[in-house]
Amino acid sequence: MILSSEQLAPLLKELNEWCMKDEKLFRVLHFKDFTKAIEFMNQVAITAETMDHHPEWSNVYNKVEIHLVTHSEGGVTRLDIDLAREIDSHFNSFKL
Repeated sequence: MILSSEQLAPLLKELNEWCMKDEKLFRVLHFKDFTKAIEFMNQVAITAETMDHHPEWSNVYNKVEIHLVTHSEGGVTRLDIDLAREIDSHFNSFKL
């Protein structure tokens, strides 16, 4: 089920650095270098595969941009919020 703006507002306050962009959850992460950025993406990829929910993301050198949306639902769902929390957890424990 797609989350309404009213449902998203308090959840976005809980998620550090996440915002809505183009009707998707969005965050930019910066790393020491390209290798660390890719290492982080590999860790998140394993979690995303386990959740069967995959981010739209890109990497340029030490920067990773992430967009989360549930395509099958046509918007942001609880699954996107859950994946954002997992991504934050990986980032917070990651050795930059």
